[in-house]
Amino acid sequence: MDFKTILLDINDGIATLTLNRPEALNALSMELVQEIRQAVLAVEEDSSARVLLITGAGRGFCSGADLKGSKTAGDSGDSMGERTGERMRLGFNPLVQEIYESTVPVVVAVNGVAAGGGMGLAMLGDVVIAARSAKFIQVFTPQLGIIPDMGSTWQLQRLIGRARSLGMAMLGDRISAEQAEEWGMIWKCVDDDALMDEAMKIAKQLRDGPTKTFKEVRQAFAHAENATMAEQLEYERQIQLVLTDKPNFIEGVTAFVEKRKPQFSND
Repeated sequence: MDFKTILLDINDGIATLTLNRPEALNALSMELVQEIRQAVLAVEEDSSARVLLITGAGRGFCSGADLKGSKTAGDSGDSMGERTGERMRLGFNPLVQEIYESTVPVVVAVNGVAAGGGMGLAMLGDVVIAARSAKFIQVFTPQLGIIPDMGSTWQLQRLIGRARSLGMAMLGDRISAEQAEEWGMIWKCVDDDALMDEAMKIAKQLRDGPTKTFKEVRQAFAHAENATMAEQLEYERQIQLVLTDKPNFIEGVTAFVEKRKPQFSND
């Protein structure tokens, strides 16, 4: 599969997707959005891929939506709002949903700036690590006069709470990788030269785990957001009823008894 704006490498169970518009700080053009979607679908369809690792080429992860040409309505006569709504409906929103619903765990390695929609993309990772020089910026409101999108209004307050989320959104302050780690917005901040080594280490650990169960973990935490304790306990019971009948549970118990590392299958 040939791509113009991304790189996709699937090797030894790890799919590495690199945003590859470094001259534009990997700004999210519609072409880039659609190619990311194609790559995510390719990973879903490749039974050898057990984890997805997303990063950016060059000195930034992603500067957000590509705003070039956004001042005019275009030949169709549609307003800027109508064009924006269509781009979100046909590209940006499906992209967010498809990554969020990935059947394999998603690791994001943030190099440099993650701004606006780029920050929304980064927050979709199940495990997010960032280089020490990375910065997270919600540029939507203070610079553009719009609300955060790419799922930011849903993700961010769940990660760091309402007060910090509103402060980031309304003020547009640059949040360092170290601050993001302290707030619980990301998993870990690492030295710049260690970013990809650490990301690959995490990807390999997930690759060797019970792949399909990771999606169940993600869904269990999502379910808990709107459930009572009693409802969540019943949810856990129902899921464990299924998972403890799976070969991976038997392998895990056997490996524990035999004092060895479990060898999980991709189911």
